[in-house]
Amino acid sequence: MARALNTEWRFIDSPSLSAQENMSIDASLLTGANLPVFRLYSWEPNCFSIGRFQKIEEIKDWHIYGKKWAQRITGGGLLLHGFDVSYTVVMPIAMLGKRSVKQSYEYICEFLLNFYKNLGLHPHWAKDILPDSLSHSSFCQEGFEPYDIIIEGKKIGGNAQKRTKDVILQHGSIPIQNDPRAQAGYSLEAFGISLDIKKTKALLKKSFCDTYDIRSKS
Repeated sequence: MARALNTEWRFIDSPSLSAQENMSIDASLLTGANLPVFRLYSWEPNCFSIGRFQKIEEIKDWHIYGKKWAQRITGGGLLLHGFDVSYTVVMPIAMLGKRSVKQSYEYICEFLLNFYKNLGLHPHWAKDILPDSLSHSSFCQEGFEPYDIIIEGKKIGGNAQKRTKDVILQHGSIPIQNDPRAQAGYSLEAFGISLDIKKTKALLKKSFCDTYDIRSKS
């Protein structure tokens, strides 16, 4: 079991917000958090976010994915929202010890592996079962990074990081329902799992606390 270096975290349960509002909150947490933070949130229907290095005008036919979008402070590709629950982890880099960037992904994403396992699924790291398929893409759900989570050969969700000198922020998405838009990828519904937003948040929080043996401070 992974262990956190600090046992007290602030827990934030945000309502469904716009893409701009959600990404604005994450940006503020990166610079203003005074405790390790675990945030769970959802999105208004049919919005999307793009990576910090992307330019909206360079994404072909971007308007077919919706008119409401925001640019993340993290990298990666275009990610569709509105049928998912997202998380944000913010903590001092010192809490990661001597872990490298890649090792930090594995450490922080471990609670997601346990979340999927608790649903009766069999998740794996992309690096372990699809090493020849690792690649970048303009769309998050079409690229394969080493610590992407794969279930039955299919990628689910995505995760990205932003670091300052002293703080790390990692956020990611857990698709819970099928999204009819192209490049949406796979959801829990595609694997026969039916969860609403409230239940998903509760299970994610439990998995996070159990995985790192922590308590939350609301």
